[in-house]
Amino acid sequence: MITLDQARNQFIAAVNCSNRCEIVSLDAALQRVLAEDIVSELNVPPQDNSAMDGFALSSRYLNAGETELKISQRIPAGSQGDSLALGTAARIFTGGEIPAGADAVVIQENCEYDQLAVKVRTPVSVGDNIRPRGQDISLGARVVGQGKRLTAIDLGLIAAVGKPEVSVYKKIRVAIMSTGNELIDPGQPLGKGQIYNSNRVMLLALCQHLGYITIDCGVVGDTLAATKSALRQAAEKADIIVSTGGVSVGEEDYMKLAIEELGTIQRWKVQMKPGKPVVFGSIEVQDLVTPILALPGNPVSSFITFQLLGLPILRKLQGQQQSKRVAFMVEAGFSRALVTREEFIRVRINRSDTKHIKAELFDNQSSGVLSSLSWADGLVRQAIGAQINKGQLAEFLPMENGVLL
Repeated sequence: MITLDQARNQFIAAVNCSNRCEIVSLDAALQRVLAEDIVSELNVPPQDNSAMDGFALSSRYLNAGETELKISQRIPAGSQGDSLALGTAARIFTGGEIPAGADAVVIQENCEYDQLAVKVRTPVSVGDNIRPRGQDISLGARVVGQGKRLTAIDLGLIAAVGKPEVSVYKKIRVAIMSTGNELIDPGQPLGKGQIYNSNRVMLLALCQHLGYITIDCGVVGDTLAATKSALRQAAEKADIIVSTGGVSVGEEDYMKLAIEELGTIQRWKVQMKPGKPVVFGSIEVQDLVTPILALPGNPVSSFITFQLLGLPILRKLQGQQQSKRVAFMVEAGFSRALVTREEFIRVRINRSDTKHIKAELFDNQSSGVLSSLSWADGLVRQAIGAQINKGQLAEFLPMENGVLL
């Protein structure tokens, strides 16, 4: 077995971005992955402007509390004033362009004024309350980098430099496949020995939430022929196949064998819990080579291996930057014996203790207890060869909307 980090690095290295791109408007670009660097062709703001409502003036003509300046002009936002006459002030409003000859803005609360003149009651320094040209974004600056999954803030920045559309990578197509004669879809009556298929719904929803196109391959029966047929069809339609079940060593586990016969297996088994039996390889149909990640069938194992191994692969295929996983230290409210595999433990943060961030353990860590994930705020990582003692600090991976951050 290889470690989780080794597996993740190998899997990422084995796939490439499809590089299929399209141009979309900013209104349609949210959560899409940027296929180009956005470089500013202007300064933001384009000219020095006022950060406050007040008076633009030249500080060298000012003796605070004594000098009264004539108001020579009025400059609202969106207009350009004239050069400031010597010894005068301009009535200016937030966003108004600083007139030539002015080097400071005094906020109106620090002034005595009427329609004709203003007297400043406080000391003034050069640059006070002026937003200089290019303070936010300078000409030629990279605003958002290629590979960024675009947020609302990113779109605001791109709009600020005047670009109405962007080049993004086309959404990748992810085929989701479940194996097992015991699985049926919700809404059907349960027969003897049958269970409802939660993995299919969960993985389809996760991929849709993350912006991928999903191909629902349904449930594949436990035969080698059925498994191979389903894999061939999926490989012709998808950029990657993600399957659950059939990767262990049981007599009815055909996924690993089918992958071997249709393509290649790069890795099998990862030194982690839950989720040891993970197969990564490819399906080769005619000229197509389609990567496949075959996950365990237990729902918690499927979820955790998909998060820790599947998502980095999908990001690489989509052209998205690999982000460092969010983790912070919390106080363990439990003890765990030394482990020989890297373990990911379902926990909830105890918010009643205002002095400590404490993680509480779900009482049943079985890989079949899907309710534990709904209950949990995230996972505590327990390293290989380590134990956790109650009260010590442990590494916590937070989860939000069903996705590890």
